[in-house]
Parts: sequence; C-alpha cells; structure tokens
Amino acid sequence: MISDEVDIAAIESEMRSYHDELRTFRRDLHTHPELGFEEHRTAERVATYLEALGIAVHRGIGRTGVVGVIEGKANESGRSIGLRADMDAIPVVELGKMPWRSCNAGKMHGCGHDGHCAILLGAARYLARTRNFDGTVYLFFQPGEEGYAGAREMIQDGLFDRFPAERVFALHNWPSLPAGTIAFNSGPMMAGIDRFSIKVNGKGGHGAHPHQAVDPILAASQIVNAVHYIVSRNIDPVSPAVISFQSIQAGAPDALSIIPHHAELHGMVKWFDEGVQSVLRERLITTAEAAARMVGATAEVVYSPLYPPTINHPEEAERLERVAKKVVGATNVISNLEPSMGSEDFAFMLRERPGAYFRLGQGPMEGRFLHHPEYDFNDDTIPVGSALFAALVEESLSRY
Repeated sequence: MISDEVDIAAIESEMRSYHDELRTFRRDLHTHPELGFEEHRTAERVATYLEALGIAVHRGIGRTGVVGVIEGKANESGRSIGLRADMDAIPVVELGKMPWRSCNAGKMHGCGHDGHCAILLGAARYLARTRNFDGTVYLFFQPGEEGYAGAREMIQDGLFDRFPAERVFALHNWPSLPAGTIAFNSGPMMAGIDRFSIKVNGKGGHGAHPHQAVDPILAASQIVNAVHYIVSRNIDPVSPAVISFQSIQAGAPDALSIIPHHAELHGMVKWFDEGVQSVLRERLITTAEAAARMVGATAEVVYSPLYPPTINHPEEAERLERVAKKVVGATNVISNLEPSMGSEDFAFMLRERPGAYFRLGQGPMEGRFLHHPEYDFNDDTIPVGSALFAALVEESLSRY
C-alpha cells in the first residue's frame, strides 16, 4: 500500500500554487516549438528552470536531452526512480488563434509535449523543495520522441550508466479521456512501429504512347492495393496489425502527357508481436516486388524498424494504480485501458528498466485530437500530472 506518510493533500495544494507559473512556462514552449534534436531553446529553458531550483543539471544527453538529479533527505537505501517528459514538437502548420500559438513556421506543439515538460517541472519544483524521500530522482527531459528515437539516443549515450534509475515512469496527455483521468494497463500499451520506403523504377515516356513506357504510377497503384491485403490474409485476426501509406510521389502536376521514370511510396507498419512483425516485413517486401513486376517495373524496398511496443511492467502498473487512486480518486482511474496502435519511444526505456506509461485525460476538445493543427494542451491538468509524479516518487522512495 502507498505509505501513509505520503501527504497527497499537501502535494496537490502545492502543485496548485505553481499553476500560473507552469502555465506561463508551458505556453512559452508552445510559442517556440522545436523538432527532434533541434530542441536547443527548449532544453536551455528547462535546464535553467531546474538550476534555479538548486537541481544538478546535465545537458546534451542524447544530443539535446537534459537530465536533472535530485537527492533526497536521505540516501540510505540507494534506491532511485526516473521520470520522463518528451520535449519535441511536430512538423505541422498551426491553425490555432490563441495568443501563444507557434511563431515557428511549419512547427507546432500538436502532441502536447510542452505540457509534459511543464508537468515534470512542477514535480521537480516540489521534490527539490521537500526532498521527502530516501534515494535519488532522475528527471529525463527527452528529445526526438516524434519518430527520431530520442529515448534510444539517450540510452546509447549512457543514460542508465550515468543515471541508473531502478524504475521509470512517463505520461502522455490524451484528449479522448475526461480531464484529470489516469488510464493505463499492466501490459501492452502501444504498438511497435517500423517505417518503409518503396522506390518504383519504371521507364519514362509519352502519355499518349504508354506501350512504349513502363508506368511507375500504375505500378505504385498496384503495390498500394496489394499491400492492403497483407494483414487480412496473412495475420491472425485476433493479432493487431496495421500497414498504412503516408506518401506517394511521382511526376509533376504540370507535366502533361509525361509518364515519369520513378515513383516513391512511404509508410508505416504497426504490430505488438515480433512474429507478426516478421511476417509483415517479409510479405511487404515480396508483395511490393511482385506487384511491380506485374506491369514490368521493379520495386526497391527499404524496411526500417523504428520503435518496439510499449509494454508496462505489472508490478509498476500496480504501484501506479495505488498512487493514482490516492491522487485523483478511484473513479478517475482506468487500470484496464485497451492498447493503442499508436507508438511511443518510451518503449526503449521500458526495455531497459521496469516501469509504466500512463495517459492523462485532457477532456473534450471538439474533435481536435493529437496532431490536429488546432490542438492545444489543457493547462488545467498540469497540477494533476505533477502531483502524480511527485507521489510516485514519495511512495517508491519512502523514508519510512
């Protein structure tokens, strides 16, 4: 059980007292979004805030990552815990009209990572003042979650060698859940993701004489159609799997009557089971090559694993449930959340250390889900996330 010495009411009260400051900080990050491994301003703002709290700061971990270290009033146990927040934005043109909208063209915090940073800073401020724990807290401010594998980059840069957290926790805001709700499960949370590219080689020619050419656009169309049969006819229906195309490029809109020489397709593959991943990879390659040959073209497939599945550890999920019920009440905790086919590179940290990943409800947003050009983080949920992180520390590193 969570220790009776963890004063949830005091934690929540203090978090609310930080709210205006953290909201201002969050909106500043929103105004100045930076993509993966470009988070120089963001990282410096985070590092400066931590240093002002008297927290030891380490910059440049995993290129642009920041790690803060907080020692408890005691460290007799030698225990430790890591809390992660991602910092990067996404390459989307923001359409929101609020005063703190993006000032960086083509970039926006459309996934709420600005809010994640504010939440972890709130927890850091409380923990740095009280230090009511026995052990060490590591604050992982991670770059490049959006497709850059920033967590892997930090790990390869010696994250857990230099900052040996025994367990790790992370959150992600979730607009389809009521504000302040905490949701998770004790196993698979999010799917693994791989990316692929297919270069179709044809033979350029005149659109009025297609028999003298090999049309790569036709071949690309055949590939798209054939690939979408892979999941339904090769994967057990009870095993989740997705293949989606995100881009097809060939020719030019003003190139009238010109059959291009090449076409390119790009997409992603989602999976939970490594056996499913293997089948999807093999069938994608053979299907693309065969579909291209049907019309006399060739296909070159590059298949690149990206993130493994995000899988919670049962013991840490149980710990999270105990603490969450104390912080937000049992009626606001969902501990059997259905897995998502989205992906998250916190998976790399969970492969190295036991831990858990959870969602923080944002409340109704009128269809503006994550990555929507008008999405904005719900600042009212900052104290909830901060309080839960702080309570997890005091429970995991209890002095009593």
